[in-house]
Amino acid sequence: MIQTVAVGTDGSETASKAVDFAFDVAEKFGAKVAVARTAARLECDDRPYRIRIASQRVVKTRAIVIATGAEYRKVDCADVLRYEGMGVYYAATSLEAKLCEGEEVIVVGGGNSAGQAAVFCSNRAKRVHLLVRGPRLADSMSEYLIRRIDETPNIELRTNTQISKLEGEGHIQQVTWVDKTTGRRTTNDIRHVFLMTGARPNTTWLEGCVLLDEKGFIKTGSDLSQEELRTAKWPLARRPFLFETSLPGVFAVGDVRASSTKRVAAAVGEGSVCVQLVHRVFAE
Repeated sequence: MIQTVAVGTDGSETASKAVDFAFDVAEKFGAKVAVARTAARLECDDRPYRIRIASQRVVKTRAIVIATGAEYRKVDCADVLRYEGMGVYYAATSLEAKLCEGEEVIVVGGGNSAGQAAVFCSNRAKRVHLLVRGPRLADSMSEYLIRRIDETPNIELRTNTQISKLEGEGHIQQVTWVDKTTGRRTTNDIRHVFLMTGARPNTTWLEGCVLLDEKGFIKTGSDLSQEELRTAKWPLARRPFLFETSLPGVFAVGDVRASSTKRVAAAVGEGSVCVQLVHRVFAE
């Protein structure tokens, strides 16, 4: 029986380097690493837990660290994948905002994350075009953010609007969007597009085993209420450890975890802390 299973995936260059390093360390300490294996189902009725692999193999384990991440929703534009990291971003931090100093940018999305990104970028950018697929913001954005957007002169709200084309050599140079109401197409010299359209966590294989939030992200630690733990039949006198799910010995880190900071560095840090918690589970 395997003591601990770590299940995860992330396709970014930074994450790939981290995985390479972790792979070398794991081999050094005699860990078994299975590459290109898909976890199809977690069977959690009894311990040790059983992870059913897509190849029909079953792995028994005492502890699990889930780091399966989330898949960011894409806009209906074939060019998006081509420009990821070259003008297309899925987060608006100080680093991205600095790149946009004095330029026009696009923020796509109608939720709170899009509103926050638009307001944040407006402090550095010359103009922020907020593109919303629906007819208004009130259905999906908090009132205070709508008010901030209305009061910020360099944010232009464009409802019923979608990106139709991205162009540029090595980096975005031009963006075309279409107004679905009028059919009018507009092309602007824009080099930075923030896609704040949400993400789908890779948690379908965990159905019925761990508690998820309303968006499908895994709830852990203090996010789990006493009522939720009673419903999940939490068997221990203690509460779940930090990053521990509603199943004892099953942890979640990174983008797949509810309330996490959706950054590679944060996920690496959570994983490091989680290793210590796994040892505490084994000592029980």
